[in-house]
Amino acid sequence: MSQALEVKQLTKTYSNGKEALQGVDLSVPEGSFFALLGPNGAGKSSLINILADTVKPSSGEVTFLGHDLFTERRWCKQRLGVVPQEIAFDPFFNPRDILKIMSGMFGVKPDLKWIDELLERLELSEHAHKNARMLSGGMRRRLLVAQALVHRPKVVILDEPTAGVDVELRKRLWGFMRELNANGTTILLTTHYLEEAEELCDHVAIIDQGKLLTSQSMKGLLDTVGSSALALEYTKPISEQSLLSLAEFSPRLDGNKVLLCLKKDDSGQNNFNAAYQTAISVLGEAKSVSIQDEDLEDVFLRLTNERKT
Repeated sequence: MSQALEVKQLTKTYSNGKEALQGVDLSVPEGSFFALLGPNGAGKSSLINILADTVKPSSGEVTFLGHDLFTERRWCKQRLGVVPQEIAFDPFFNPRDILKIMSGMFGVKPDLKWIDELLERLELSEHAHKNARMLSGGMRRRLLVAQALVHRPKVVILDEPTAGVDVELRKRLWGFMRELNANGTTILLTTHYLEEAEELCDHVAIIDQGKLLTSQSMKGLLDTVGSSALALEYTKPISEQSLLSLAEFSPRLDGNKVLLCLKKDDSGQNNFNAAYQTAISVLGEAKSVSIQDEDLEDVFLRLTNERKT
């Protein structure tokens, strides 16, 4: 599979000594819908800003569609669209004019039919002749998306694109992004909405404290890194002290429910029976018993919390 982006040993150390990126290696397959996740301060913004040419790396290489991102900037920029977190355009131009101007900045003639489609799909048509300063925060956010797509880029980077956008608009925006992806556009997404990332993306990378923790297909992550928990619900509260005998199963309390981590052996079988029998012997019969599989948020929290311990 060809790669839209290949990042090799990328580092960034700021003048205050902060190491934002520490030897990051990352591959984004061409045509993928790729989630780049991490807690605040993990290094995501530094990586995105380097790709967008607003921050210079300390060292490392980035290949974009087979071209060197740092020595062939013009070629790469014509094929890359970036939706930044910061909202910034001339407040005295209207959305339609902004998109025409941005087309020229990307080195292409304004495609008026495509501009009209972007305005319609991003629900900005009725505001197309208003000055940008008259637009709401959500409208400006959607205008940033249109601005990043106006030159029909091969790769789009969405940096928290739905911040300040209501739920219904988010759904329609994601529907549009799915269409673009289905038609071959590679999309790199950063978001704090992990449920959306799990639903939308086919690949995922998790970064924390400037280091890459994992990068693989979404299914692979949930199948290999994700685990299951045995959930036993009781009618009375369970004390922390009573869980000491269940330490080998990394017990957690959720109200009257005890969660025990199930681990797989080499054959892929988990230790359900051992966990269940041990729990019953310590805590007695449960009101209900079930198995809960980790979702993306569970895996994300576990991996990033492990880095703190």
